[in-house]
Amino acid sequence: MARVGPFFAPGIKIFPAPFIAQLYITISVIFVTISAKLARLRNLLAERAPWRYVIAMTANFPAIRLRRSRSSAWSRALHAENRLTPADLIWPLFVTEGSNVEEPIASLPGVSRWSIDRIVSRAKEAHGLGIPCVALFPNTPHKLRTADGREALNPDNLMCRAIRAIKDAVPEIGVLTDVALDPYTAHGHDGIIDDAGYVLNDQTMAMLTEQALIQAEAGADIVAPSDMMDGRVGAIRATLENGNHINVQIMAYAAKYASAFYGPFRDAVGSRGLLKGDKKTYQMDPANAEEAMREVALDLAEGADSVMVKPGLPYLDIIRRVKERFEVPVFAYQVSGEYAMIEAAAAAGAGDRDALVLETLMSFKRAGCTGVLTYHAAHAARLLG
Repeated sequence: MARVGPFFAPGIKIFPAPFIAQLYITISVIFVTISAKLARLRNLLAERAPWRYVIAMTANFPAIRLRRSRSSAWSRALHAENRLTPADLIWPLFVTEGSNVEEPIASLPGVSRWSIDRIVSRAKEAHGLGIPCVALFPNTPHKLRTADGREALNPDNLMCRAIRAIKDAVPEIGVLTDVALDPYTAHGHDGIIDDAGYVLNDQTMAMLTEQALIQAEAGADIVAPSDMMDGRVGAIRATLENGNHINVQIMAYAAKYASAFYGPFRDAVGSRGLLKGDKKTYQMDPANAEEAMREVALDLAEGADSVMVKPGLPYLDIIRRVKERFEVPVFAYQVSGEYAMIEAAAAAGAGDRDALVLETLMSFKRAGCTGVLTYHAAHAARLLG
């Protein structure tokens, strides 16, 4: 006699837990897909509503002058369709060992690695500027980097100490943490590799779930798996629930492309010279858009609270499609290469730095972003006042 729920019934088998988990994920994916298709249909019908054609056919110049609402600053502000505030920004910060350390990053002008005490100061600065969240990325000492990235699982590693220090000093600010192995591996990849250099999905996923739990226990508010392993969001969500971290959010790097814009970031975390090969077997092909929709659908079904598109500006079309299809919180990462291009343009006199910063950030909001991770966060917050 086998037990089913609260009752006993003869001849009824209890399915193994992995089967039940896979069934749950499959049903969730179907539900998310149907919901997305219904949202697309609703948007399509709204776009084709008859009143749109009536206005288009009857509106004539000079009765309609679209420049009227642009004629003064107060009117432009009144009619603005999107708003950008410091609350829309997340500030990525690089943490390094030592005390009272600031290490400027040559390929990221104006950005530095900071020791934990200086990172706390940056978090206080962010809070004072109205920036609600900081994102942490560690520059792990080379002597601690190994083939399996085991330092990621050290509860007293650089990342965890920085989390605790910030939450102790500025408990009001959110802390987002990177869940991936590339800052900890000797080969620079986001996971464990085999003899051929191929990143092993399931073995890596097992480490990522433990890494996310350790970060949550240190005080992380949002864990953000950036590794692009299949199935990792569901595994992390289950681990957080079992560990009673029910309010720790998951921001999934759902559509992370194998991009040429990441170079300065790899300098910042010390992995550029270590990377063997490329990351095209796990990060997405820049040619693909529908694949991004599948990635997002899966991550949402597995328990992601929000999703991220990375890089940002070259993928505004993906941001828009994700927002319209799924109607969920979507974030963009204005990555290091994008930041460096703006700084280079301003330095060359090709554009006004302040205007370039605000215009690019507004483009993310217009595309549908809930928020943006940007190295310009503090500067933009000051401009926005």
